[in-house]
Amino acid sequence: MVSRILSTLLLWAVVLASLWYFGAHAAVWLLTIIATLSLHEFYDLTEKMGCRPFRWLGLVFCVAIIAAPYYVTEYVADGEEFAGLAPGLLAIATVVFAILSLGAGDNLGRINALASTLLGLVYVPFTLHYLVRILLLTTDPTAGMLQCVWVVAVSKFCDVGALLTGLAFGRHKLAPAISPKKTWEGAVGGVLVSAGVGAAYAYYAADYLPDQMTPLVAALVALPLAITTIVSDLVESAIKRRADIKDTGAIIPGIGGALDLSDSLMLTAPVAYFIFLFLT
Repeated sequence: MVSRILSTLLLWAVVLASLWYFGAHAAVWLLTIIATLSLHEFYDLTEKMGCRPFRWLGLVFCVAIIAAPYYVTEYVADGEEFAGLAPGLLAIATVVFAILSLGAGDNLGRINALASTLLGLVYVPFTLHYLVRILLLTTDPTAGMLQCVWVVAVSKFCDVGALLTGLAFGRHKLAPAISPKKTWEGAVGGVLVSAGVGAAYAYYAADYLPDQMTPLVAALVALPLAITTIVSDLVESAIKRRADIKDTGAIIPGIGGALDLSDSLMLTAPVAYFIFLFLT
């Protein structure tokens, strides 16, 4: 528990310091690094299940899916139309890996290689790239960056709230077949903490969030995002259980791997994007 708390504080310090000094560029590259490491670990999981994904080319597409929409939009004249570049890159990846799969052993090996590679691209970088899309919803880089931080804060504090509430009051198992330690009491606590954090953030960063994003609206919006965060975490737990491992890595003391860090954002990012799109 102590190592997890220290790692969480250190990670937030690194993120906030990077954003303070380097702005939106830091946000994109931190996300790119986390997504690439997460996809690398996801491919490790699929290999434990007997698949052989096209790992290294998949990681190249991962970097492109996360970073290209931001940099093409920023540096190409009238580049706003490129904000949705990721679906095109995913389509190209599908064609490339479908061709490569033809040489991947027998029929089962071909299907496993294609399916595991593309699932990894959809599950990790494609979902996470919606944080970059949130960054590009406004012409003010600082506003876009702080909107992304709001999403991350709501999601990650849901994890913290669920953990602490579960330890203190947890009695009823949420999904014992998937994650035996998670409880309904913890889930409720996580959702409430998310709402509180979302409202407080909206109050202090009101100048950088959409006008409609009052503290009350922020608290209400945080509720479905927190629930999505819990579901997203359970999905990753189910994948790890299938691969018969506890953590996807050991690079972050008390937390595990990069995928253990980013799992709660996988489903939350696209949901948050469409909510912000509605509010903007």
